[in-house]
Amino acid sequence: MSEKKFTIYYAGDLFDHKHLTGNAMLAASIERESGDRYHCILPQDLEQTKTRAVNVRNQDLRQVMECDLALFNFDGADLDSGTVVEFMLAKFLDIPAVIVRSDFRHGGDQGREGDDWNLMCSFYPRTEIVQFNGMDWYQHARQGHQDIEPAIAEMYRKVATKIVEALDKVRAEPPLLEHHPNRVETMYRWALRFPASGMYEFVGGDDFINKLLPRKRAKGLIP
Repeated sequence: MSEKKFTIYYAGDLFDHKHLTGNAMLAASIERESGDRYHCILPQDLEQTKTRAVNVRNQDLRQVMECDLALFNFDGADLDSGTVVEFMLAKFLDIPAVIVRSDFRHGGDQGREGDDWNLMCSFYPRTEIVQFNGMDWYQHARQGHQDIEPAIAEMYRKVATKIVEALDKVRAEPPLLEHHPNRVETMYRWALRFPASGMYEFVGGDDFINKLLPRKRAKGLIP
């Protein structure tokens, strides 16, 4: 029997060349280190700057709902607001999620022992955290290579390995509604309705849910 493959919605900053290339490189490393078990969906590969803003929003929300798991980049002194919205939708739908933070700065409002971001984005189930000091990891990789390309490849390979381990772990956690499978459909249908502004029509209405839920059930992601 062939191994199941899973799609990952990769949310994070995508506003400059560092974000764009970094996202793409990490996504490729995750796919490679997982043996193609995980395939990352990058919003930057979907969005069109000439598209109406509401359609960009609806497209990204659809991808969050449609993907099997989600990866959220929580770097920065303040979290990207769009990423936070996508994270909360994923948690509303009990989608397994991994948070990654490479920022060496401390932040948030949880004290030295808490997460380095706003407490409203913490404490959710089916969520794993991969946090490391990006500067330390970069310098360690750089010391081992005269050329920059192999140093970068080593660092991304190391990060991707940790993320794949976290994805495997969070995917194995049971769904919150494992004893109430009938509630899952209600939850997903409401997720199509509450954003309004054409979201329901954009995804194709009830047919979207009718096709999506059986696929997620077959992968053991929902009851």
